[in-house]
Amino acid sequence: MSGLELRDIRKSYGSHQVIRGVDLDIKAGAFVVFVGPSGCGKSTLLRMIAGLEEISGGDLLIGGTRMNDVDASKRGIAMVFQSYALYPHLTVRENMGFALKYAGTPKAEIDKQVNDAAQVLGLGALMDRRPKDLSGGQRQRVAIGRAIVRHPQVFLFDEPLSNLDAELRVNMRIEIARLHKELGSTIIYVTHDQVEAMTLADQIVVLRDGVIEQTGSPLTLYDDPDNQFVAGFLGSPKMNFVAATVTAEGLQLAEFGGQVIPMPPISSAPAVGTNVTVGLRPELFKRGGPAAFEVTVEIVEHLGGETYAHARQGAGAVLTIATDDGRSLRTGDTVTVHFDPARALIFDTNGDRLR
Repeated sequence: MSGLELRDIRKSYGSHQVIRGVDLDIKAGAFVVFVGPSGCGKSTLLRMIAGLEEISGGDLLIGGTRMNDVDASKRGIAMVFQSYALYPHLTVRENMGFALKYAGTPKAEIDKQVNDAAQVLGLGALMDRRPKDLSGGQRQRVAIGRAIVRHPQVFLFDEPLSNLDAELRVNMRIEIARLHKELGSTIIYVTHDQVEAMTLADQIVVLRDGVIEQTGSPLTLYDDPDNQFVAGFLGSPKMNFVAATVTAEGLQLAEFGGQVIPMPPISSAPAVGTNVTVGLRPELFKRGGPAAFEVTVEIVEHLGGETYAHARQGAGAVLTIATDDGRSLRTGDTVTVHFDPARALIFDTNGDRLR
């Protein structure tokens, strides 16, 4: 396994810049997830690492060696795509060993590598089947096995679970996490699904418009986002954002009857009259606190062990509220929800975090 270094990586198609100067260090053995909305550049960046897209500027180093001009087949990388890309006429065993056979590897060595990978992935009983006889999850495991047998320095996953149903996605997330712990390999994983990012990653890289917005551990980004985009992108349900104006007493919330709440602890409070945005996680309302909203429930979502209420005050902003006693809530109920303003996040008009 090897680490990677990206130094001012850029990608342009004519005058259109897709990747606009990415700097990133990935430690050997890390599980790194590139996440962001469609069109943010995450798959393009992955393909540049793989050697499937030319690098327009900057340097890519794998294991300390510059790889910009190295052929994709010689970078020590294996890639797993969203589409399984299995040969339909070959068995599982033949699909997994195809690259080794093509490279002239002795048959005994191919058999050993394929059998070892099959054991890791629980594919032993499926080795003589063809792809049409497998479920979506089984096909994806074969695609992963085909990558494992090459013993790459780095695994690249490009939205590998997008074609699976909800239950299979959960099962495959567990499989991929277990696989990483077992192999200890460096993995770079692309997804638009923030739940996959939060549950799989050692390090999340949040991308928008071809630049990195923030990178860090899942809980660091969740608890301490640098800006409103990251705060809103990570978390399910997403963070509530409420417009406010700074006053001498604190923050006045126009959409909640002009109620004033204390200013959260930040190093330098904005000037009186400044417009800001207050960020409140849904679970903040479960913990109680000195501030309160009186709101009317519009929709109740019962998710078994959790209940979320979507509520508002008058024509104000809709709040998503996590609640412990949601089973008794009904549409049209008026309730008072409490929270601690010290746990709120404050963002300026540019979306940057005020700390």
